[in-house]
Amino acid sequence: MIESWVINDDSLVLTSSDVVQEALRSRIDSGQLETWLISSSGRSLAFATNTERAMVMLLEEEGDPGEHAVDPGCEGSSDGFVLSNGQHDEYPDQDTVPIGEAFRLVEHIVGTGSWPADARWVVDR
Repeated sequence: MIESWVINDDSLVLTSSDVVQEALRSRIDSGQLETWLISSSGRSLAFATNTERAMVMLLEEEGDPGEHAVDPGCEGSSDGFVLSNGQHDEYPDQDTVPIGEAFRLVEHIVGTGSWPADARWVVDR
């Protein structure tokens, strides 16, 4: 069975790998820098951005520390990650990826259910 995904907001509209990047860009353009996608199998995919870099996390279930995309060797940190609860976060750049890469990762996970073979990510469990 192939997983289906919805953006976890009031609409709960099904999304696919073909349109998820467009949906994320639209949300960013409207000031929504944090997006959670929920799968039919109960997994969650988080995308939080400052419009230049993004944190991408995949969680198996509620309460799971999950796994997240990384940019090994990248130094420094970036702020401007505004979460839906109003919290302003700063993350080490090695724990985020450039936004174009984040879009690619989310598109692949929504389409296949797993990280791309060439993705860099760490398990936080």
